[in-house]
Amino acid sequence: MASEKPKSLLYFLQYLPVAMLLAVSKLLPFDARGTLSGAVVSFAVRWLPPFRKRIEEGLCRVYPEMTRADRNRIATAVGRNMGRTLTEILFNSEFATKTDRFVATGPGLAALHKARAEGKGALIVSGHFGQWEAIRHYLKAEGLETGAVYRPNSNPWYEPHFLRGIRDGGAPIVPRSNSGTLQMVRHIRKGGFFAILADQYVQWAEKIPFLGHITSTTTSPAELALKYNLPLVPAFGLRDSDGRTIHITFEEPIAHTDATTMMTEFNERIAARIHANPGQWYWLHRRWKNL
Repeated sequence: MASEKPKSLLYFLQYLPVAMLLAVSKLLPFDARGTLSGAVVSFAVRWLPPFRKRIEEGLCRVYPEMTRADRNRIATAVGRNMGRTLTEILFNSEFATKTDRFVATGPGLAALHKARAEGKGALIVSGHFGQWEAIRHYLKAEGLETGAVYRPNSNPWYEPHFLRGIRDGGAPIVPRSNSGTLQMVRHIRKGGFFAILADQYVQWAEKIPFLGHITSTTTSPAELALKYNLPLVPAFGLRDSDGRTIHITFEEPIAHTDATTMMTEFNERIAARIHANPGQWYWLHRRWKNL
């Protein structure tokens, strides 16, 4: 019991900056919130050693010839995008009213409409790139409501805010767990859609190249697509330089082969997005952990 108290206190102290930012943000118009959060988080990732070190490690691994000035520029952009995205998720019900700012293109959208017309489920696979929640908001507005798998946050103070936010993007929302997988399977077998972010390190998963380096990558999205004969559609939400417009691309569905080959192709597709816009990927993930 005594050891739990310091842990609870630590979680509360970690949550305090978020609580303060939320309190101030509620007083501001929607766009001003994003600007404020982007500035605060970009400052944090640029100057606080734990954040800066993690971004530096990833950039040095993928771009060993990159100059420090370019790494600093990308770190600032990462923080700005992350701050805006975090605010949009935490105020997701209001973000849902901004779908007029989304510009959607790509052959994958027609594939999703076809699946719905045929009563089939579908899987949308993406990553922590740009504004990923815009994808589900757009689909919901199109009559293609899409659930999501999420990783529960260990901080009990922050978790309710985060979960409430992503629930506004579409249902059902299931945790990354065995029970969550069962709920997802039931949903897609009934013709439902699900979005999965597949760019994080997963222990004991397949070793697949990502941004030029072998790392553990989940093959679950491809396994489900193969087992239930569902389209696997990569989708990415690129934030425009104005900070507000989101360009959503629904790419050609990944051809059904085998799970490893399919997720290798997904890694290649998201890698192309990251190389083109490195400041919009979440470099704070320990993507190459234990390697």
